[in-house]
Amino acid sequence: PSPGYCSHKCLWNCWGQIWLSGQFPLTQNVTVTEGGTANMTCRVEYNDQTSLQWSNPAQQTLFFGDKKALRDNRIELVRATWAELTISISDIGLSDEGQYTCSLFTMPVKTTKAFLTVLGVPERPEITGFTKPAMEGDEITLICTTSGSKPAAHIRWFRNDKEVTGTKEVNATGKSFTVKSTLQLQVDQSDDGVAYTCSVEHVSLSSNPYQVTEVLEVHYAPHVEISHSVIIPQEGQYFKLECVAKGNPLPEPVLWSKDGGELPDIERMIVEGRELTITALNKTDNGTYRCEASNYLGTSGAEYVLFVYDPNAPGQQDPDHALIGGVVAVVVFITLCLIIALGRYLARHKGTYLTHEAKGSEDAPDADTAIINAEGNHAAEEKKEYFI
Repeated sequence: PSPGYCSHKCLWNCWGQIWLSGQFPLTQNVTVTEGGTANMTCRVEYNDQTSLQWSNPAQQTLFFGDKKALRDNRIELVRATWAELTISISDIGLSDEGQYTCSLFTMPVKTTKAFLTVLGVPERPEITGFTKPAMEGDEITLICTTSGSKPAAHIRWFRNDKEVTGTKEVNATGKSFTVKSTLQLQVDQSDDGVAYTCSVEHVSLSSNPYQVTEVLEVHYAPHVEISHSVIIPQEGQYFKLECVAKGNPLPEPVLWSKDGGELPDIERMIVEGRELTITALNKTDNGTYRCEASNYLGTSGAEYVLFVYDPNAPGQQDPDHALIGGVVAVVVFITLCLIIALGRYLARHKGTYLTHEAKGSEDAPDADTAIINAEGNHAAEEKKEYFI
């Protein structure tokens, strides 16, 4: 063969390899949410007018070219050319998941697989296991359940806005999953009115999780305190006591008494709801006042001792003035102590200096000897300084 023939043959082989590679069908995997629509596309770069075909995981032909082969109203033709075959499957269910096949009817037949993944949307959750109301000290169980998810959903618990941890359980039901999460709590009065929220997260829900909330109702016995309107009650003043009662059910009504008996002056001592008002205080109002509140779980009471001051009595100073006088007296006393201590400190150090100047003369028998000893010590110190 001539060189030219060889060159043409090589060129033919080169184009043949490109053509053969372009004859291979190309597909992509598809993920769709349950109830949605899946578009399945098969393409060929180079086609010599050979037909394309889509078949389902059961190897049933769906479309051969533009010809529908399976009677299923959910399956429709989107586009059919020599280079592409696209079909759509609407109202997708979990049973539609699987491996679909695109075939190019050359010799031999070339096939490509595309996997259709169907996301099972979880059902809206519900919380069970709790019967209202709970009693303080009870152990209760909250169970959050969601079914139908694929893959399995994730459950989170929140106590008001703070996340808490539950115990998770996952069970397969056919192709989907049922997920449960359990919280076990011992409740007290601080749990009354607290909201526990179960949040279900899943890839099919994007960033919008399903949520359900249970607000706890906890019954507990009353607790009573008394608040007063005036710190230092004085004669003639308007005075109010309030019985602050907490409990669930709310303790109603509250009962007021004085010194173990009924209120003695109902014209000046007015009870309205939880409040006891004395319109004009006098010395006869002195005594112990008590309020009591009850619900079906118990009774609680609190007491307040009232002493009415006479602002005009010489023996009864205003407590505020007495307090200020006491503080001033303490400050003056501390200041005097500091002055005395400082004086003694200065006197002690001054005496030590003079004694050091006359060192050696304190043991002298007479004045002359003392002067000689003092001068000798001074000379010795000067000599010591000279040799240094």
